Amino acid sequence: MMRRTILSVGCAALLGLALAAPAQAADVVKVGVFPSSSALPYFVGIQRGFFKEAGIEVETVPLATHPLIVQSMVTGAIDAATNLVTLEGANINARRPGTLRYISLGGQNAEYITEQFVVKEGSPAKTLKDLKGAKLFSAPGPANIGAARAVLKAAGLEEGKDFTIQEQQMGVQLGALKAGTFDGGYTLEPVASTMIAQGVGKRLEAGVIATYLLGNPKALAFAAGGALSGTLLKDRPDVAKRYAAAWAKAVKAANEDRSARDLLAKDMNVPPDLAPTVPLARYVMVKDLTPEQMADFQKFLDIGVELGVVSAKVDAKAMVDPL
Repeated sequence: MMRRTILSVGCAALLGLALAAPAQAADVVKVGVFPSSSALPYFVGIQRGFFKEAGIEVETVPLATHPLIVQSMVTGAIDAATNLVTLEGANINARRPGTLRYISLGGQNAEYITEQFVVKEGSPAKTLKDLKGAKLFSAPGPANIGAARAVLKAAGLEEGKDFTIQEQQMGVQLGALKAGTFDGGYTLEPVASTMIAQGVGKRLEAGVIATYLLGNPKALAFAAGGALSGTLLKDRPDVAKRYAAAWAKAVKAANEDRSARDLLAKDMNVPPDLAPTVPLARYVMVKDLTPEQMADFQKFLDIGVELGVVSAKVDAKAMVDPL
């Protein structure tokens, strides 16, 4: 009887210890976030618990430029990026193969709007060709200003003769346009929609990469995407796979559930009444890319080489990972 009592007490003690033991800690993934609407899937993943369900704790690292995102990936300060410009990603991979890979891409054109040219309210300009004599700003980073210059050149304008252009951080563009410092510029969402809603600017042309550089207005220009560092993929493959699965759920919701746009107001400082109408890119997981879309992606990367933004030719297939 005494033996049975001792065993019962022992089992109860062990059970108590098991219940008291802390749950297994989630795997931490540090994520670089650029302030553009194309970062939306990240916030969807957080708010809807997709990362948590996958046993991942994300740590948000705001980064104001794409070169900073690349630098942070190289140094190991971040493990992933929400919306890294693909030409910046291609350039670092050309210099340091395997630095990063994309698990999703954000397709942009005149329907799925991210990049665009705007002009100040009251401007008589109706097309890019009307920007002769304009003083323009550009979204920051070599890839953004390189794309802006290439589009303007394709529209028949010559820098220095027909226009000037200067990089500006996303957070100061609205104020600069309102102050009259610039006549217009190349910007991204949701900044453009905020300019329009406040009567500061108007959209001149959107989807300009697809139209002027890819030569097909209906093509999806994959100018940015969700990326993972090569270090994460190599050293923590299981974490990378679970992160990608959570990201895929977030991408699906961002594409199909209009209520996801509410997070633009909650997490990206978009006025709540404006959030439902802000245009979004068409997010595509790498595993779902069609051969035609991969060909368009390769064409865009090749254009980056021609622009001098990417130092050497990069195979698009080596830039992606269909986790």
